[in-house]
Amino acid sequence: MNNVNRDKIKLPLRLLNELSERKVNFKLRNLSVYKGGIDFISNDYLGFSKLGLLHQQFSKAFSDQNFLSGSGGSRLISGNSILKEETENEIANFHNAEAALIFNSGYDANVGLLSSLPQKNDLVISDELIHASIYDGIRLSYAKHYKFAHNHVEDLEDLINRHKNSFENIYVVVESIYSMDGDEAPLNEIVELLKQYKNVFLIVDEAHAIGVFGKNGRGLCNEMGIEENCLARVYTYGKAMGCHGAVIVGSSTLRNYLINFARSFIYTTALPDTSIANIAAAYQLLIKGTQQVKLKENINYFLNEAKKLTSLINSKSAIQCLVVEGNTKVSDLEKQLLIKGILVKAVKSPTVKEGSERIRICLHSFNTKEEINILISLLQ
Repeated sequence: MNNVNRDKIKLPLRLLNELSERKVNFKLRNLSVYKGGIDFISNDYLGFSKLGLLHQQFSKAFSDQNFLSGSGGSRLISGNSILKEETENEIANFHNAEAALIFNSGYDANVGLLSSLPQKNDLVISDELIHASIYDGIRLSYAKHYKFAHNHVEDLEDLINRHKNSFENIYVVVESIYSMDGDEAPLNEIVELLKQYKNVFLIVDEAHAIGVFGKNGRGLCNEMGIEENCLARVYTYGKAMGCHGAVIVGSSTLRNYLINFARSFIYTTALPDTSIANIAAAYQLLIKGTQQVKLKENINYFLNEAKKLTSLINSKSAIQCLVVEGNTKVSDLEKQLLIKGILVKAVKSPTVKEGSERIRICLHSFNTKEEINILISLLQ
């Protein structure tokens, strides 16, 4: 075997220059490992993972099961199981849908849905702040794509009216809670608008709403009473649910279509039943509801105490953001807070628009009022 010095295998010059440019402009992303500190950074809003609640529920519900470490193949080959089918039925019932289909991640779900559903003669209109996974899915489709101004229903209406006669179908895609601002979509207004048109369909990503809004954490679509008005809803399990995977819920026909055409479902090894059991256990914890109450109390407490933070983005969710313009400034603030033992995330451009850099704060059911007070006093 040849003894190759792999350090000498360089990237093409253009790619090296792109990395150097990011470093100069303080845009270079790096991986971090956090040891200790007060957690205002993770998406584990309900503490299912951090508090060990999910592990306890899993052990209680599935103690007699001997799960294999892998699934052995894709769902269409050897990776399907009775547990997967039963769990999807339970998920569909929980979310008031006819059917559900589990994907390996929220990214896979959005890419699979948006790359397969819109066709060549279709149009996708998305909120300008939609998640990258949805953009990637749309780019893989053959549909035309336009963006409307964030949460601006009149702009959405104008786009629909301008293009409704030029396309066979129009898909409107929004997040119920936006991951980088924490604000919510005007779902009721959007639904009322779309009722005026034929062949205009609504898709809602509920990644940051599940576990936080709605009855027993069913999401913002549930809280707003618009579940039946959505063609598809996407729920991600790596946030408040404290585990891994995602699901798309909708009609049985939608499920059958995705099984046949969603490439991120067809051509990937299925999640092992251990992961499916964790998802089932997380739903059992949602039904108990105790952590949701604690999270709501902490959100309300933070909002009441943080009124003096004038650059705080308006949000009623677990995501709170303080705008600190400039990559250098926001990075410095993140470091200063880390020195004080506070874990938050500086979100820099190009992840967000230049000039809208922010400190992203995630509130949890397990944060104490004393911890929230420390955070706010340091920010002030």
